[in-house]
Amino acid sequence: MSTSTTSPEPPAGDSIQTGPGGDGRLSPLTAMRRRLRTGELGAWPVIIGLIVIWVVFQSLNDRFLSPQNLSNLTLQIVATGTISVGVVLVLLLGEIDLSVGSVAGVAAAALAVLTVRHGWGDVAAIVAALLLGAAIGAVQGTVFARLGVPAFVVTLAGNIGWQGLQLYLLKPEGTINLPYTGFIGEVTHVNLGRGTGWLIGVLAVLAYAAAVLVDRRRRTAAGLPTRSLTGSLLRVAGLAVLVAVTVAVLNAWQGVPAALLILLFLVVVMDLVLRRTRYGRSIFAVGGNVEAARRAGINVALIRISVFALTSMLAALGGILTASRGYAAGQSTGAADTLLVAIAAAVIGGVSLFGGRGSTYGALLGSLVLGSITSGMFLLQLDSSVRFMITAAVLLAAVILDSLSRRGRRSSGRA
Repeated sequence: MSTSTTSPEPPAGDSIQTGPGGDGRLSPLTAMRRRLRTGELGAWPVIIGLIVIWVVFQSLNDRFLSPQNLSNLTLQIVATGTISVGVVLVLLLGEIDLSVGSVAGVAAAALAVLTVRHGWGDVAAIVAALLLGAAIGAVQGTVFARLGVPAFVVTLAGNIGWQGLQLYLLKPEGTINLPYTGFIGEVTHVNLGRGTGWLIGVLAVLAYAAAVLVDRRRRTAAGLPTRSLTGSLLRVAGLAVLVAVTVAVLNAWQGVPAALLILLFLVVVMDLVLRRTRYGRSIFAVGGNVEAARRAGINVALIRISVFALTSMLAALGGILTASRGYAAGQSTGAADTLLVAIAAAVIGGVSLFGGRGSTYGALLGSLVLGSITSGMFLLQLDSSVRFMITAAVLLAAVILDSLSRRGRRSSGRA
């Protein structure tokens, strides 16, 4: 799936452009107009779509936006959202990993075997399962990067092979139940105290505000273009409102789930890695133009292998969270529509299938969209066939928007 037509462009740079006056600052309205002309709509289509979905389901069932249902919704998206964060990384390369569902399943099976049958401690078993996932990804990445076998074929074979290994590990029972007590069993069933939830929310907003302020000062001192002060303040205020509403709603039920913090932590950390490190910029460069990245001195093979290793390790973490949520690792763990939902969440969240553009926040937004559809369908007691058709329509719309965005970028001379 690699292409050489899309220039590497981290998300952070999309809204930082030099204004006509040469002062390097754009008003929020001017920046929005430029985004519309060039097809760079960012996360707004997804956010608007999510709001529409919530309004529709709330009008059909007044329990949809209840604190209990929203709390359950956040727990439902944690595992697939974690897997989707890894999918974002490989999509940024312009590639695909079809084995993430099976890797999640085999990691969950390995975790259960080590803890239940061999008596390993929870932490040691988790580390072993994560290392197993990383090793699987490294092997698949090496076959792709070093031997030139298409990633689609390599990971398709892995999808079948790792599922076989999962079934082998689970013999003879087919399902291994995990204890309700202990770290593994509790990680997706623990909620923060109300005061703790507010404290973490305040600290998150303050950290973001400080990061924005430091970034503005550094870019101004270096003579680089930066966002307008109004735009920066609006971003901080928007995050503060979002955090306040989220904490208030979740506290109205049982508190902020600890598992949700795990997903948010992964999203934020991986986004910082992509936008603020040389390694992250190398991923964008390889996904945007492989040959240009190679000529710039980037070790393309190493970047590809490491990304596939990270993707599989995050898939393994998703499998661990799935097993924790259900107190068991079975033949269905990581199966069914896990793979499709993880990929669809990333694409719906705005990650380009053509590589070089997107962010890990897209995985979070896409997971919320798909999770909301599933939750709403469940409340309305509709058949799963309807959910599949709606999910397909939303995914197709996201791909169409991606294609239109690329067309707009080419017509504006930015591709």
